Amino acid sequence: MESAYASWDPVSALSETDRGAFYDRWTDLSVLNVPGPFYTGMTDNCWTGRLSAPHNVIYAGEYFAEHVFRQPRDADEVAALAQAAEADPYVGYACDGDDHWTPAAVRAWWHGRQRVVDAVSATLEVLDIDPGGESLDAAEGLREFLGYLADGLEADLRAYIFRLEVGRYPHRGEQLPEL
Repeated sequence: MESAYASWDPVSALSETDRGAFYDRWTDLSVLNVPGPFYTGMTDNCWTGRLSAPHNVIYAGEYFAEHVFRQPRDADEVAALAQAAEADPYVGYACDGDDHWTPAAVRAWWHGRQRVVDAVSATLEVLDIDPGGESLDAAEGLREFLGYLADGLEADLRAYIFRLEVGRYPHRGEQLPEL
């Protein structure tokens, strides 16, 4: 199975100004973030993240906080995450995941992903009670995440483990490590 990632470092797409919106939030890391360089710790629950980064951010969990459910796939998505980070008054976004994730930790996250599915599904049940307005977009993001968990994330995580082990994302045809 081939990853959707190109052979690039997504953090390198951040401008120096954009980097100022990201902090080390590892001690606050929520399991609802997928492994990768970008993640959130404690964020607000004002639902601003998806306004900037709908392909990367969901609202979920007990407080409907913001979480990175898909790592950016191109420079535009990196810029969108930077906008989401700038809008968060709790400065809860981070881009130093590569300093913390290990292949073993990524595998452990993947093997424990049922807790992520359960939390996202529980949030979706709450949102489906009020299917209008912002709840509709929030629910759409959660459904997209569940679809990505079922098809696509495994290959992306295998590519991320490759990156952690080799120092770059794999090129087409290279063998990906197992999860």
